[in-house]
Amino acid sequence: MDIQILQLIDGAKDATGLTVIIDVFRAFSTACFAMEKGAEKIIPVGNIEKAYQIREKNPEFLLMGERNEMKPHGFDFGNSPSQLLHANLTGKTIVHTTSSGTQGIEAAAHAPEIITGSFVNAHAIIRYIKKLNPETLSLVCMGYACEYPTDEDTLCAEYIRNELKGLPNDFNKMKEIIRKGSGKRFFEAEKQEWAPKEDFDLCLDLNRFNFVLRVEKSSAYNFLQKIDMPENL
Repeated sequence: MDIQILQLIDGAKDATGLTVIIDVFRAFSTACFAMEKGAEKIIPVGNIEKAYQIREKNPEFLLMGERNEMKPHGFDFGNSPSQLLHANLTGKTIVHTTSSGTQGIEAAAHAPEIITGSFVNAHAIIRYIKKLNPETLSLVCMGYACEYPTDEDTLCAEYIRNELKGLPNDFNKMKEIIRKGSGKRFFEAEKQEWAPKEDFDLCLDLNRFNFVLRVEKSSAYNFLQKIDMPENL
């Protein structure tokens, strides 16, 4: 298996083979929490205006996401797993737009198959990759607003690669690097309203979920489908 670690929008555009679009803080961690809370479908979109347009045509849909880390006007939820802990999303369709992760999905036009990447379902992702055993695996780290690489996305890619190659991982060390680096914003007092410290731990709750989220294409909208990956697979 040829494993390549790519960065940002250019990396997504260059992705080939089975592609994992990684956004730990917080898009694809939040998406997993939404699925756990019963969401039937998540529609990832890059353009926020498109999100509003989809909602206008489908007023029963919920809007979730962020711009500049904050919940946009008229959205039901921000891009925050802590906001979903007590939500009942059973049967709901969610339109999800973010500054990084959902941009990567749209940019990965040459990828024949796309799944999302985060620490909260890392081992499910690894089991899925092993099951498919693709010739080429692209691990795309979306970074901060697609502007620069971040510790958490790059380390998540390295974690997945190491597990696939049988190399050791020290997740506690990774978590400390993230805490002192790109994750330190979650502990700044002035940012607690939109980047609460609870999100740091929720997004780094390793292997909380035993499913992957795969991008499915349809004539109307692309959407994320939940695929269970139990431990015995």
